[in-house]
Amino acid sequence: MIEFDADIVCQKMNEAGRKRTPFLFGVNFEMTSGFFFENPMDDQSVLFSVGKNSNHPQLQTGNNVLPLLKKKPGSYEDYFSKFQIVSNALHKGNSFLLNLTERTAIECNLTLEEIYSRTNALYKILVPDKFVCFSPESFVKIAGGEISSYPMKGTIDASLPDAEAQLMADYKETCEHNTIVDLIRNDLSIVADHVHVHRFRYVDVLKTNEKELLQTSSEICGTLPGNYHERLGSIIFDMLPAGSISGAPKQSTVNTIRNAEKMERGYYTGVFGYYDGETLDSAVMIRYIEKENGNYYFRSGGGITVNSNPEEEYQEVLDKIYLPL
Repeated sequence: MIEFDADIVCQKMNEAGRKRTPFLFGVNFEMTSGFFFENPMDDQSVLFSVGKNSNHPQLQTGNNVLPLLKKKPGSYEDYFSKFQIVSNALHKGNSFLLNLTERTAIECNLTLEEIYSRTNALYKILVPDKFVCFSPESFVKIAGGEISSYPMKGTIDASLPDAEAQLMADYKETCEHNTIVDLIRNDLSIVADHVHVHRFRYVDVLKTNEKELLQTSSEICGTLPGNYHERLGSIIFDMLPAGSISGAPKQSTVNTIRNAEKMERGYYTGVFGYYDGETLDSAVMIRYIEKENGNYYFRSGGGITVNSNPEEEYQEVLDKIYLPL
């Protein structure tokens, strides 16, 4: 895969949008580099599936193999040291919501290609021998002059008694969701007019190889100017990094993330998307497995507020390590 400086990716998106040429794009969390493919349906060097659009051929699925995923997490003490950095920033008012993530070693008996083929997700992308992502979270959709975003915040084990009622009544989860909805409204207002919340805190069911999870989302919409096709790259980049996986306010929150996590995220929590010549659909790159020196690592995280319990947040990080089969 050929990578470009992020500003080059933005320019290429604008140019392709102006010509109404289909493209696939991606940009990392740090907004330093990314990838871009014109007419990606004709190129299988990077495989993707966005809604009903995909470029992948038949893959070896390993359907006769029972998928096994073994988690080898870091210690709670290591996580807590990062949590404390975040908590101090929150109590100082440097952030109101921060997404803290972990890189967890895993063992899996499937290849990246088999994981890509067998997982079920609205958004999937495979960069061979580097990473696979099976994301349930949209970043933005652009169609017919309207831009929409669907931030996901709030998760619970669906097997718990009255799980949905627990999730909807949880004070911390409610505060977290309210904050992210406000942040996304502000982000959309940078590029769109008449921004409004169309649906607030609806519940989706996520099926995993271990159990079912309940996740709350909201839908936020706005109206774009008439020349939006020739500004697709600028529209996307003006809203990065995605608020749902950074926090609010963005700049000071991203600084705290760097201080706490002490390593680059790379394409994890970046965004990728596909433009078919008329509509653009994009995703936040969560539910992400990367390969490094023959080893697999699963990236996961969760939103932290002043009301967060570190033990519960650590468990949420582990709960999000799964294959949606």
